[in-house]
Amino acid sequence: MSRAPGRDRSPAVVAVRYVLPAAIVLAGLVLTVVGSDTAAGAGVVLIGVGFLVALGGALMRLSIESNRDREREEEARRYFDRHGRWPRRGADV
Repeated sequence: MSRAPGRDRSPAVVAVRYVLPAAIVLAGLVLTVVGSDTAAGAGVVLIGVGFLVALGGALMRLSIESNRDREREEEARRYFDRHGRWPRRGADV
């Protein structure tokens, strides 16, 4: 039904989750080291953007996992209503 955390390794997911932020930060580092004053400023901005992209992806994953936790909790509550006891972790539900 639901995947374990960290198990989705399709190329598109890996590209957006890891490669894109790393490429943005790398471009920022190159501009910061090699470029003029203006390019160095743009490089610092790109480094920040790369970290923000990574942070956005992490927050999205946490949000999705939180929804899965709520679904498991609701299923356990339905089990409790039917059987009068809380389910054992993973065994009853």
